[in-house]
Amino acid sequence: MADRRSTVAQAEPRALPSRFLTPDDLVEMFELPSVETVYQWRRKRTGPRGFRVGRHLRFDPDDVRAWVESQIKGAAA
Repeated sequence: MADRRSTVAQAEPRALPSRFLTPDDLVEMFELPSVETVYQWRRKRTGPRGFRVGRHLRFDPDDVRAWVESQIKGAAA
């Protein structure tokens, strides 16, 4: 019988796009229930740092990556 762990592919972190991310991008990436979750994070100042371009909310991929790393470090503590 083959070792089960050898048949399971290791999850590689996917590279973030080089463009600025939209709230819909975050919903898709983190499998969130809705865009409203992203806006709640923004109101509570708990999510990744975002900025406005006119009336549109955008996120720098580097800021999202830094936020994810801080969440991982916080969970490990």
